[in-house]
Amino acid sequence: MKKLVIGILAHVDAGKTTLSEGLLYLSGKIRKLGRVDKRDAFLDTYELERQRGITIFSKQAVMEIGDILMTLLDTPGHVDFSTEMERTLQVLDYAILVISGADGVQGHTETLWRLLSKYKIPVFLFINKMDQDGTDKDKLLEELKRRLDEGCIDFSNEQSDVFDENVAMCDEEVLNTYLATGHVEVEAIGALIGRRQVFPCYFGSALKLEGVKEFMKGISKYTQVPTYANEFGAKVFKIARDDQGNRLTHMKITGGSLKVRSVLTKQEEKVNQIRIYSGNKFESVGEVEAGTVCAVTGLTKTYPGEGLGNEEATRGPLLEPVLTYQIILPDKCDPAAILPKLLQLSEEDPQLHIVWDEVLQEIQAQIMGKVQIEILQHIIYERFEIEVSFGAGNIVYKETITNVVEGVGHFEPLRHYAEVHLLMEPLPTGSGVQFDVDCSEDDFGKSWQRLVLTHLEEKEHKGVLTGSVITDMKITLVAGRAHNKHTEGGDFREATYRAVRQGLKQAQSMLLEPFYAFRLEVPEHLIGRAMMDIEKMHGRFDPPHMEDGQAILTGVAPVVTMRDYQKDVIAYSKGLGRLFCSLKGYEPCHNSEEVIVTIGYDSEQDIDHPTGSVFCAHGSGFLVAWDQVTSYMHIENRKLEATVEDTVVRSNEIYWEEDSIGIEEIDSILNRTFYANQKNGYTSNKGVVKRKACAVQMPIIRTAHSHSINKEEYLLVDGYNVIFGCEALKQVADTHIDAAKDRLLDLLCNYQGYHKCYVMVVFDAYRVEGHLTEIYDYHNIRVVYTKEAETADQFIEKFAHEHASKYRITVATSDGTEQIITRGKGCYLMSARELYEQMEVTAKKYWEEYQVRQPKERNHLIDILPDNVVRQIEEIRTRE
Repeated sequence: MKKLVIGILAHVDAGKTTLSEGLLYLSGKIRKLGRVDKRDAFLDTYELERQRGITIFSKQAVMEIGDILMTLLDTPGHVDFSTEMERTLQVLDYAILVISGADGVQGHTETLWRLLSKYKIPVFLFINKMDQDGTDKDKLLEELKRRLDEGCIDFSNEQSDVFDENVAMCDEEVLNTYLATGHVEVEAIGALIGRRQVFPCYFGSALKLEGVKEFMKGISKYTQVPTYANEFGAKVFKIARDDQGNRLTHMKITGGSLKVRSVLTKQEEKVNQIRIYSGNKFESVGEVEAGTVCAVTGLTKTYPGEGLGNEEATRGPLLEPVLTYQIILPDKCDPAAILPKLLQLSEEDPQLHIVWDEVLQEIQAQIMGKVQIEILQHIIYERFEIEVSFGAGNIVYKETITNVVEGVGHFEPLRHYAEVHLLMEPLPTGSGVQFDVDCSEDDFGKSWQRLVLTHLEEKEHKGVLTGSVITDMKITLVAGRAHNKHTEGGDFREATYRAVRQGLKQAQSMLLEPFYAFRLEVPEHLIGRAMMDIEKMHGRFDPPHMEDGQAILTGVAPVVTMRDYQKDVIAYSKGLGRLFCSLKGYEPCHNSEEVIVTIGYDSEQDIDHPTGSVFCAHGSGFLVAWDQVTSYMHIENRKLEATVEDTVVRSNEIYWEEDSIGIEEIDSILNRTFYANQKNGYTSNKGVVKRKACAVQMPIIRTAHSHSINKEEYLLVDGYNVIFGCEALKQVADTHIDAAKDRLLDLLCNYQGYHKCYVMVVFDAYRVEGHLTEIYDYHNIRVVYTKEAETADQFIEKFAHEHASKYRITVATSDGTEQIITRGKGCYLMSARELYEQMEVTAKKYWEEYQVRQPKERNHLIDILPDNVVRQIEEIRTRE
C-alpha cells in the first residue's frame, strides 16, 4: 500500500473543509458527513473553529483511498493564518488545491500557487461548487491556464479523444511516444504530475459529493510513492500542546524509522511517546517508518522547520506578518511574569515574533491581520486566563544593502579571543538571508566555522537605519581566528554579531517595506478613479482590461497605503467593486527618509547590538569604533587582497653571523614546520609577496610586511639575553649584574630618544617565589620583570602575538628558538650584538649632534652682567 502525505489548501470559503469531509466519508473513515454550518466537521476540533466556521490550526486525518494510506493535512484557508498553512508544505508529497467555481482564481489562490511552486509540490485541483448558477467549466479552465499554469488539464473525462493529446502536449518526449502509439501510459502521466508539468483538474460539488469519487480515483491512480533513505531523518513542521499541556512536536519521518526512547536532539532529549493523530484522537505506537506523520512528546527544544537526523532544516517561510502590534496587558499585570507564557505561543507560531521592546517598555507581536488578533485574544484568555488587547498596528520594515562589503568583528577582552570576517553581498528581492563559507579548513578549523554559522543563523540581525531585520543578502564567512588557549564559549558569538553590524555600517543600506499584489475589479466608469487612487498610494499597475462590464486592474502597492483601501472601494463603487490583496514581498520603501526620521533609531546607542569591537592592550580590553576596526584587526581584509611590494626596509634587518641564525634559515624552518603541506609555503618579507587574507588558527605565521606602513615601532629587548650575548656588557655583568643592567637601560634611553620608538626591556624574575608581573618606567623606556613561572621569552612571545598586527615590532635576542617563534608571529629580529652596536652608534650620533648644537664661541659671565656690576668688579680687580 502506498503511503502518502497530502495537504489540502484553498482560499477561505472555497469549500476545503467540506471536501475533506467528503474524502473522509467516502473512504469509510467517518460514518456521517459533518458540515461547517452545523459545527460538526471532523477536522474542526477547536471550539473557536466551529464557532467561526474557519480552519485556524492544521490537523491531520489518516484514511485509505484505493491502494493509498493517505495522511490528509488540513490547512487554514484564511489569509491571516497563512504562516500555519505554509509550515505544512515542507512535509507534503502532493497537494490538493480547492478553487471555488463561483469565484474562480482569487488573489490568495495565486499566492498559494506560488508557494506550491516554491516548495516543488505536485498539485491536484478540485474546482468546487460547480452546482451553483453561473459557473462555466470552460471559462474556469481557461482562467486556470491563464492565471496559474498551462499544464492545468481537465481530468474529469479521461475517455475523451483529446485527453491524451492535451497531456502529451506538456512534454516533448511524451508527445513523441503519443504520436508513435496513439496513447499515453498511466506511469508517464504520473511522472508528469510528479514533475509539475501536468496539474489534473476535477470539477464537482463537495457538498453534494459530486465528482469526489472520481477525484479520489485520480489520486489513487496517478500518485507515486517517494523514495526514502535508510538513515533516520525527520522534518519538524509544527509545535502544539495537548489538553494536558504536554508539548507536541509534529514531524514527518523522511528516512529510516523512529522508536520510542530514541534520542533526537543535540540536548539528548528522548522521545517519550509517539502519537498518530486523526482528528482530535490519537493512537500511541512504538515505532513509525518513513513517510509517516506523527507527534512525539519529550522534546522541548525543537522548532518548526528543524531537520532531525540526516534531514536538513528548511529556510524561513515566504509569508510572514507585516504589522507589529502592542500587546496591552491588564492593569497590575507584570509583563515579566506574562512574557514567558506568551513565548509559548511563539514556539507554536514562530512568525508571531513576540518580544519585549526595552525602549518602549512593551510586549510586541507581529500579526497578519484583525482575524488573527481576535483568535489570539481568545487563546491567551483560554490558556492563561488573561484578557489582553492590542494597540494600533505598525508596518514591519526590513533593511538590505546595495553594495558588497566585508564586516569585521573582534572580541578580545582579557583572556578571550575571537575574530570573524564576513563578506556581505546584496541578493535579489525575496531571497532572504543566505549563509555560506569560503574559508579553508587549514586556516580556520571546521568546528569554528560551524560555530560561526550557528551564530549567524540563530537570530535575526538588525539593520542600522531603523533597527529592522535584514534581508536579501548573502553573508559568507571568509576568515576567522581563534586562540588555542584563550578562546572560550561565547567569544565567537560576540565577534560574529559585531562583524555583521560593522559590515552594515560600512554598506549602503536601503529600507524596504511590504507590498501587496492586488487585483481590483470596479465598474468600467470608475476605472479612472481607481487608477488615480493607486497612483496616490505610490502603487504600480498594468493596463486595465474590461470583462463583462467590469474593469480589472492588477498591480502592486505598499501595504501601508493600501491596507484600508477595501472600505473605500466598497464606498465609491456602492458595493459593486472588489479588491483582492496578497502579500507580494518587500521592495524599496517609497518614503524611506520620512520613516527613518520618524523611527529615530540610533545604531551607535543600541548597546544590545554594538557596531564596534573589543581589542586588548596592556592587559585590558578597550573598545574600537566600527570605522576604526580595520586598523586594529589581526587578519587582512579579503577585499583588499593584492600584490604588495615590501619597499620598507629597516636598517636593523641584517644578516648576523656568529650569535644568531639568519632570516633565510628561520624562514626555512617555518616553511618545514607550519607549511609543509601547503602548495605555496611560507614567503619571507623580502621582495614581492601576494597573500590571500584568510583566517589562521594559532599558531599563526604572518608575513612581516603585513600592515607595516605607518605603524608605530616597538622594540622588545630580552634583557639578560642581550647582556650575556654582548661581550662589552657581559664583562660589566661579571663584576656587577646591576651595573650591566643600568648600562643597558641608559643605552636604550639614548636609542629611544634618537629613534622615537617604544622600547620595552624584559627581565626574568620567574624564580622569585610569589613575584607578580612588575612594570615601571625608566626615564623614556619601559622595564618589565616577569611574574613567577613566566620567562622573558614567554612574555615577549605573548606580547608579540597580541600586538603584532598593531605595531611594527622588533625583538632583540640571540635565542634561536625565540627568534623562530617571534619571526613566526610576524616580528622583525635583531641579535644582541647588533643591538649593542646600534646603541653605541646611536649614542655616538647623539653626542655628535649635541656638540653640533652647542655655540661655536665661548660665553663669558661678564658679557651678560649689568654695566654697574661690571664697573664694580673692575674696580676690585684694579685695587688688587
